[in-house]
Amino acid sequence: MLTASTTIEPARRKMTRKPTHPGGIIKRMHMEPLHLTVTQLAAVLGVSRKTLSKIVNERAGVTPDMALRLSRAFGTTPDLWLNLQKAHDLWIAEHVPTGWEDVTPIPVPATGDDAPAIA
Repeated sequence: MLTASTTIEPARRKMTRKPTHPGGIIKRMHMEPLHLTVTQLAAVLGVSRKTLSKIVNERAGVTPDMALRLSRAFGTTPDLWLNLQKAHDLWIAEHVPTGWEDVTPIPVPATGDDAPAIA
């Protein structure tokens, strides 16, 4: 029986390679094969050339609105674009020292019958 407290730490698989930015995927897997320019794709998406250029050149991230536009244009899902962006952003955050490593888990008090037993 647990008598003190437990901590909850999410299990995460460590990626050793930096995930590809969604802008790189837009460029290499969609724009280049379709011979689309930034100006042409921006017009299709209904955004400014500058906005799309920032994403394609990996200086800005994919927003939920842009994910909806990309999914409509390329026949994918918004989740694909948001998950790509999330993976990239999280990898960057994990590899830039900002002090997050010093945060300690908050103990969760064990309660009566539903407390897990220690084997």
